[in-house]
Amino acid sequence: AAKRKRDALAARPKKRAKKAPSAPDVEAKPSPDGAAPEEYSIPPPVSQGKWKNKERVLIFSSRGINFRTRHLMQDLRTLMPHSKADTKMDRKDQLAVINEVCEMKNCNKCIFFEAKKKQDLYMWFSNIPQGPSAKFLVQNVHTLAELKMTGNCLRGSRPLLSFDPIFDKEPHYALLKELFIQIFSTPQYHPKSQPFVDHVFTFTVTDERIWFRNYQIIEEDASLVEIGPRFVLNLIKIFQGSFGGPTLYENPHYQTPN
Repeated sequence: AAKRKRDALAARPKKRAKKAPSAPDVEAKPSPDGAAPEEYSIPPPVSQGKWKNKERVLIFSSRGINFRTRHLMQDLRTLMPHSKADTKMDRKDQLAVINEVCEMKNCNKCIFFEAKKKQDLYMWFSNIPQGPSAKFLVQNVHTLAELKMTGNCLRGSRPLLSFDPIFDKEPHYALLKELFIQIFSTPQYHPKSQPFVDHVFTFTVTDERIWFRNYQIIEEDASLVEIGPRFVLNLIKIFQGSFGGPTLYENPHYQTPN
């Protein structure tokens, strides 16, 4: 009996492994012109590129600024996705401390708002840590909230920078132009930026002062509509170092506000 069972097991055919049901082979029909059939392929995603220009701008102020200055500072942070914020600096601290603050925040550029007598506003633009740096008196400040202009732009989009022709004629203006380019231009492929260019920052020189404006670029006819904010920079001095050092240029037309 045992022999019969063994023979019966040996005689059984082996089961075939189950295969996935294959789709019926459909022959590609040729086109009526006799050409080969078109193949549709999904294109690969667009490469975002690599963020190489690691410009980071620290925007903060001293204590004693008014509400308009605070709103202007917030507007600049909104327009510049590559900026960072910090707490207000104590008035007793020396300006050289800002270099250490920027180093801690991993920033290599700085915009510092300095308030004096609760009415005068000074703005510093500096390259950390070697310099140069420039000190301006800020006048005619109008923020985004109070202007209520009709222009608008995408948050985080990259701006064009437009400069007055005089920036290429005078040496001190050429230095300021390079400083503004490095501070205000949003680096390409920055993680917080959008890959669009829909607004322009203009720097115009009139009456020995630099007038800052921000315009939206209308796509249909390439016309400009102002967005804001707007302010006027009256140059005081350009220093060789960051927040100090030898004076490279002193504005002979500058008069103190008091």
